Amino acid sequence: MSAVPDLDWQPSAALDTLRKRAEGLALLRQFFSQRQVMEVDTQLLSHSAGCDPFIDCFDVLYRAFPGAEPEFLYLQTSPEYAMKRLLSAGSGPIYQLGKVFRNGELGQRHNPEFTMLEWYRPGWSMAELMQEVRAVVQLFLPQQTFVECEYRSLFRQHLGWDPCTTSLAEIKVFARQHLDLSFDDEDRDTWLNLLMSHLIEPQLQGGVFVTHFPASQAALAKRVHDVDGEPMAARFELYLDGLELANGYQELTDAQEQAARFQADQAQRAALNLPVRPLDQRLLAALAAGQPESAGVALGVDRLFMRAWGKETLAEVLPFAFSRA
Repeated sequence: MSAVPDLDWQPSAALDTLRKRAEGLALLRQFFSQRQVMEVDTQLLSHSAGCDPFIDCFDVLYRAFPGAEPEFLYLQTSPEYAMKRLLSAGSGPIYQLGKVFRNGELGQRHNPEFTMLEWYRPGWSMAELMQEVRAVVQLFLPQQTFVECEYRSLFRQHLGWDPCTTSLAEIKVFARQHLDLSFDDEDRDTWLNLLMSHLIEPQLQGGVFVTHFPASQAALAKRVHDVDGEPMAARFELYLDGLELANGYQELTDAQEQAARFQADQAQRAALNLPVRPLDQRLLAALAAGQPESAGVALGVDRLFMRAWGKETLAEVLPFAFSRA
């Protein structure tokens, strides 16, 4: 009889924590049911993939039958595209609570497979949605307070300069003075993202909604202008004590504008020698058919649980973290 491999088969989270996790998932579903938001469960595998240069997906080989030529499908990094197709079909307010996948993300605060809560509110403003995000967080952290701060204000406060008007050359000099960097890049947002994550996020205390990101970071959000007339993204991120928890948009509904952004992202991926995968033409068709004006947000459930229960790592709130999967 062969020996059983000496592997750590135990769950990475304590059983008491897993019971709390089950209660937490039920509480989230109850919250949206009471508000008459319909739960949906869209596909995890798709013929197309997101093209964000900073988020990578998993490629999966599919065969229609044994011996057939394989084709690539893609595990979804977010249910966003499919949910927006449902909005365009007339679903009304919807939410999804389930697994998503991101390649190359692993650490104390990252797991390649994690639980995301994403929801959309037709007819709502970004400000209204932020209020509902507060209510979701307070299900688990009832005493949590929140402040709002614009992206430009954070850079001025913590770094002493304006991210919209400072030259790329000056930003590079500043970054190299404060971070140990051994690369170069001509993409402005690469440098801003580094400075945000390494120098600003660690200083954010309590619940902080960061709003009005640079227009170049709009992704699938509308573009607006701030009080200075500077073009900005109608987008917010929520941080809890420096940990990014949620990312929300006033949703872009213009199919032509979205197609142009997709093409720009594809060009950037090619320039960075990243895989260029098929675009979601069905999403563009749905936008062209008429997606309602909406606000939407995605929230990392495992991170919320980690913060609410005083844990230091995602592994402590997951049944089986990546190392034990």
